[in-house]
Amino acid sequence: MKSSHMRHRQQQFGFSLLTLMTLFTVIPIAGVVIYILILGTPAINWEFLTGFPREGMRAGGIWPAIVGTFYLTLGTSVFAVPFGIGAAIYLSEYASDNRATQLIRIAIINLAGIPSVVYGLFGLGLFVLFLNFGTSILAGSLTLSIMTLPVIISTTEEALRAVPQAFRTVSISVGATKWQTIRRIVLPQALPGILTGVILGLERAAGETAPILFTVAAFFLPRLPNSPLDATMALPYHLYVISTQVPGMPIKIQYGTALVLLVFVLSMNIIATSIRSRARARRQW
Repeated sequence: MKSSHMRHRQQQFGFSLLTLMTLFTVIPIAGVVIYILILGTPAINWEFLTGFPREGMRAGGIWPAIVGTFYLTLGTSVFAVPFGIGAAIYLSEYASDNRATQLIRIAIINLAGIPSVVYGLFGLGLFVLFLNFGTSILAGSLTLSIMTLPVIISTTEEALRAVPQAFRTVSISVGATKWQTIRRIVLPQALPGILTGVILGLERAAGETAPILFTVAAFFLPRLPNSPLDATMALPYHLYVISTQVPGMPIKIQYGTALVLLVFVLSMNIIATSIRSRARARRQW
């Protein structure tokens, strides 16, 4: 009886500790979001969202920065998602488990921890100068793609490995090829985990400043880009500029820009969560 009571108290203590740790994590995040909402909401109006900047970015809107961020995120997904998922499929399903593949996995993990400014310098040297793409959406998208690849590869590989081996065995035993098994069985079952990795990588790309500072972002460009080889404004760099380089900038414009960037990232999350929930509902394990 005493032992049972002791276990109950230990369980209560553990539950209370986990609840406290959760609150310490959630409350600061909620505080930041509420703070940005309070200070940024007064700036939100139709002109701010759809207009072009003027008067040294102290007036007008941020439409070029919104469009530029969308183009960069789209370009990153075009390059990073197929290559990331393809590399993960090879490592998980085809590559032998030897020293070479172990070194590749270690290298991928290490690449995920490299500071973003290093990727920016790499993109400047390779895409902007050596390949002569100039400061352009193409150079920025390729740089952000390289930066997000490690996250997508690692999470996708873990999602593929989490699919029970029995699924593969049964599929091959009824006559399916290995690729048919991967395409029709493994990938659909691993889709929720794959989406998690993709959205984490693209969210990081959407919010990064250092890589686009070297490869694509323009300080003041009150027009929309016409091709992938054009420079563009982007929300992270625009927020940095108006917060540190423009004297007399109204505080509501700074936080309004931060609010738009926050909503942009959250919208990506909501869309991915919706797709992931539907995929999980169809999952067979």
